Amino acid sequence: MERLGVGIGWRPEIADAIERLPGLDWVEVVAENICPGHLPDPLRRLLDRGVRVVPHGVSLGLGGADRPDAQKLAALAERAVALGAPLVTEHIAFVRTSSPALEAGHLLPVQRTREALDVLCENVRIAQDSLPVPLALENIAALIRWPDEELTEAQFLAELVERTGVRLLIDVANLHTNRVNRGEDPAAVLDGIPLEALAYVHVAGGVERDGVWHDTHAHPVPPAVLDILAELGRRTAPAGVLLERDDDFPAEEELAGELDAIRAAVDTAGKGAVAAAVPTATATATDLGTARTRVGVEQAALLSALVAGTPVPEGFDRQRVRVQARALAAKRADVVAKVAPELPGILGGRAAFREAFLAYARSRPMTGGYRRDALDFAEDLLIRDLPADPAARRRLTAWWQDRAGARPPRRIVRWARTLLARTPLGRAA
Repeated sequence: MERLGVGIGWRPEIADAIERLPGLDWVEVVAENICPGHLPDPLRRLLDRGVRVVPHGVSLGLGGADRPDAQKLAALAERAVALGAPLVTEHIAFVRTSSPALEAGHLLPVQRTREALDVLCENVRIAQDSLPVPLALENIAALIRWPDEELTEAQFLAELVERTGVRLLIDVANLHTNRVNRGEDPAAVLDGIPLEALAYVHVAGGVERDGVWHDTHAHPVPPAVLDILAELGRRTAPAGVLLERDDDFPAEEELAGELDAIRAAVDTAGKGAVAAAVPTATATATDLGTARTRVGVEQAALLSALVAGTPVPEGFDRQRVRVQARALAAKRADVVAKVAPELPGILGGRAAFREAFLAYARSRPMTGGYRRDALDFAEDLLIRDLPADPAARRRLTAWWQDRAGARPPRRIVRWARTLLARTPLGRAA
């Protein structure tokens, strides 16, 4: 892996500050947030300066039961070419199910079972064949643990690399999150993964509430995360380290200070011996069709419990699932408010919008992207003759018409949809 150096996640809110950061070697962009033919001017200027830009995907869901979407793969490949990227990155996660059609809007952990690993490996090979540059996959932060796991995190990652040749993007903040939330030892993961496959490293901040660590990317990087970064540096010299910050952006000087702290933490890189990977168990032949079916059923049961209020599957920590469900609903509300910033104003402010959206989200899982979610939310309000204020309702109708390109549902259609939504089948759909 060629050397990248120290970088930061590029976000429009801090684009000007990023251009001025001293000693910045590279940036990473969320692949789904850019259009190859219309790159933002600040990002284009970085490219013109010779700053490396790596696209980081969040929507492929390579750990899901379905094969990767060809259009999403083509879009990721297009961005890699447009940016002249040395590699592209994604996550070891599932984000949706197809039966029923549900979207998490979040990265959810894959079962650490042989069947799930077989499905993941085939999905990774499909992605690798579709991309013009190498692929690296990131370990994710998780609040919940699957029951009856057959492999540790290190074994799962090591065998994934052995079978596919994929590279690893190790997020040390996620290792800290999983230590707090699931009792997993970061050092054991670092000892067990093939460090020669390491592409680069993510560093981010979070916050602990009621014994749960939330990987917010909106708080300063804590010393515990920097300690894990230093622990990694004692094993190998990472080709790149990147600071992620997605919200509640600090002053430019604070960003520069965090980058300096990251440089200091990796200053010992390569001074220790590289740990040997934990031997992986021998893979057994699997009927991939059967494996995809079983993995899909298990993932659908969990996702439905998280976003549609169905019973929690046997073996899961019910309290943790409820915490995760609330977090997913809150994230939906926050993102919808960003992609449709007019809605809080129409509904009487952020608090009123949030209350209405969370009530909607309890019975209406997301089945498409966040923009579709915003339209569905507005339509649901109009079906129920809300908001109560006629002027606000007219504004919401105009907003919905402008974006949906259709008339609001007539009263008979509203009645039918409301009746359907009250049935168990309608709620599951």
